[in-house]
Amino acid sequence: MSLQAMYSGVSGLQAETEALSTVGDNIANVNTNGFKSQRDVFEDVLGHSIMAGSQTAMPGSGVRVGAVQQMFTQGTVTNTGVSTDLALNGDGFFVVKGAIDGVSGNFYSRDGAFNINAQGSIVNADGLQLQGYMANADGTFSTNVSSLQVPTTALQPHASTSMTITANLDSSSVAPTAVFDPTNPGQTSNTSTSMTVFDSLGTAHTLNVYMTKTGANQWDYHVLANGAEMTPATTGNVEVGTGSFTFTSNGALDSVTTTTPISVSFAGATANQAISLNVGTPITGAGGTGLDGITQFSSPSNVSSQSQDGYASGDFSGVSVDSSGTVEGLYTNGQKLAIGQLTIAKFQNNEGLGRTGSNMWIDTRDSGPPALGTAGSGGRGAISAGSLEGSNVDLATEFVNLIQDQRSYSADSKTITTADQMLQELLQIKQ
Repeated sequence: MSLQAMYSGVSGLQAETEALSTVGDNIANVNTNGFKSQRDVFEDVLGHSIMAGSQTAMPGSGVRVGAVQQMFTQGTVTNTGVSTDLALNGDGFFVVKGAIDGVSGNFYSRDGAFNINAQGSIVNADGLQLQGYMANADGTFSTNVSSLQVPTTALQPHASTSMTITANLDSSSVAPTAVFDPTNPGQTSNTSTSMTVFDSLGTAHTLNVYMTKTGANQWDYHVLANGAEMTPATTGNVEVGTGSFTFTSNGALDSVTTTTPISVSFAGATANQAISLNVGTPITGAGGTGLDGITQFSSPSNVSSQSQDGYASGDFSGVSVDSSGTVEGLYTNGQKLAIGQLTIAKFQNNEGLGRTGSNMWIDTRDSGPPALGTAGSGGRGAISAGSLEGSNVDLATEFVNLIQDQRSYSADSKTITTADQMLQELLQIKQ
């Protein structure tokens, strides 16, 4: 039995040595992004087979480390201010593709320290490419997973195709005595607004919209452009669009009539550029409320908001990522262009994932296959852009584990020395 006690003590020394290695690994990775701590699961060892049937109580043969369990609790999310740094709040893993130690395929990581390489790919520190759903031309996202590619070339200009005006026209206004005159628009109209539009080359131009009261609840609008900027060039203002509005007695927009659709040919650009004018949803024809655009109430005429859909060319300046993982390209002209949406992998058993090093895991039979989706859906965590998830290692706990392993190691060594002393006593009986 003394020999059995010695071997039990040896098993304890071996188990505590393994446990010390796990604690050391945790402490060494306390500053590793996305690192998940581990703990040893100890198991007792029997000195006989359980297949032998019922037996009287017998001492075991020591202890062993049955498994090293990964602890997938949330790490602390720290703000970095770097737009390509990403953190997952909740379950899930980033999906990256490439090769590690000669093995190619998909890998899974909680480390969101990404950057954009010279080819425009979003990659991690080891050059593996971040996976996602690329954006289609119509603004939707592909259903196929691929490497996210950032178009770092300049964004081509977009010619204006629509103008939107939200305003109020003073119902107490008096109609001008003279007919609207493009050469003298300020004196032959009641109110006006100016809007910058863009041609097919991305050149900015100003269109002036003048509104003239013509009768009770009736107004005309006239759109003027600078003749010097048009083809053929001319002096003064050129009328490029006209129409009229009618209002109800409650001040709601009742109808909109387009007399001359807006069409302008700017010098050097595409001829006959058509631009629609959106002033709200009228009651007649569109069945709207007549209150979501231009109205006619007894208050001073004013424009509360206006917009148009054109823009000049712009250079790529970076990316932004929202909580759902949608990646947008940022350009110097103020535009945002959807590039793609991150793919987030979810597993039935995170603890079954296999560590590959470099802050990554692979799926195994124990983890089950990855379920791919988007952030914030199906139990997957949300994205925090400009942040990184730190290690979930608790140093205080690890130091307590160090003390416990050290004390256990010392106690196991005492078992061995005590068994040795007992054997020595037994040998002295012969003497």
